[in-house]
Amino acid sequence: MIKFHIQPDSEIPASTQLYDQLWFAIASRQFPPGYRLPSTRQLAMQTGLHRNTISKVYRQLEDAGVVEAHPGSGIYVRAQSTVESARPRLGLWDQFPKARDVVEDSLDELLRQGCSLNQARELFLAEIDWRLRCSAQVLVTVPKQDLGAGELMVRELESALHIPVQLIPLEELDGVLSQTRSGTVVTSRYFLTEAEAVAAPKSVRVIPIDIYDYGRELELLKQLPRETCLGMVSLSSGILRAAEVIAYSLRGDEVLVMTAQTEDAYKLNALVHSAHTIVVFDQASMPSVKQAIAAARDDLIRPPQIVVCDNYIGDKSISLLKRELGLES
Repeated sequence: MIKFHIQPDSEIPASTQLYDQLWFAIASRQFPPGYRLPSTRQLAMQTGLHRNTISKVYRQLEDAGVVEAHPGSGIYVRAQSTVESARPRLGLWDQFPKARDVVEDSLDELLRQGCSLNQARELFLAEIDWRLRCSAQVLVTVPKQDLGAGELMVRELESALHIPVQLIPLEELDGVLSQTRSGTVVTSRYFLTEAEAVAAPKSVRVIPIDIYDYGRELELLKQLPRETCLGMVSLSSGILRAAEVIAYSLRGDEVLVMTAQTEDAYKLNALVHSAHTIVVFDQASMPSVKQAIAAARDDLIRPPQIVVCDNYIGDKSISLLKRELGLES
């Protein structure tokens, strides 16, 4: 006779523990079709539960179509086809034909150790959630010469995804992936080829993201009066170099361009004192610009006009990344 074990200190109600164990005994054919279940008196002696509790469990099994009561005789397991019809029909069983055996064997072992079905489900789900979190680990990679762009990406991704994001220089990516192959590499399309060359041999996926197109700022640049001093501020040296080249190609010497990274207090202070218009290429730099303007307020005849760009990473790329990481349907 199968031994049923009730854990009195469990958060799971005793009746639920017994229900789960009886259901498993039937579904696994330890109680085959037509088998007469133990009487309420027998189960009461074995489990320590009140006979009324056991009767309630039997009624729940009967309502589920798993057992049937024969008046004056007892409780019997119904035809196996009825029990099997309650089993979930998953297309994945056909896709992975050996998966059922693996799942059933693992579940059998947990139940033999006294684990209830609900507890087993919690254990499986906890492990699955943990592995999903590991696979959702995001590694942002950019060349060392422009870690500022990577820092921008990290800040915006952490804010949008609500998961930790790690910045890895492209030159160090191979070593990091050699130690842990779980995760997803994210980079700008400009560095996609280099990142894939490192990640692909290790079976790590790389997702490219599209950055803000700066169309509004380009129109502003075209319309600036001659001899305007244009200041440009960003965490990224790469963004500033590209912006400076574009500004010169569009306006030549008509506009004086000054650039500063937020970490360079001297250049930022000089820019604030000289620029008529300041384009702040990332919102993370805005506090430093405001602080510099406030410190120079007594020296400024007229505060510069401030233009703050939208997020560095486009909304479409954020949505794509969420789907790829399983963070949204």
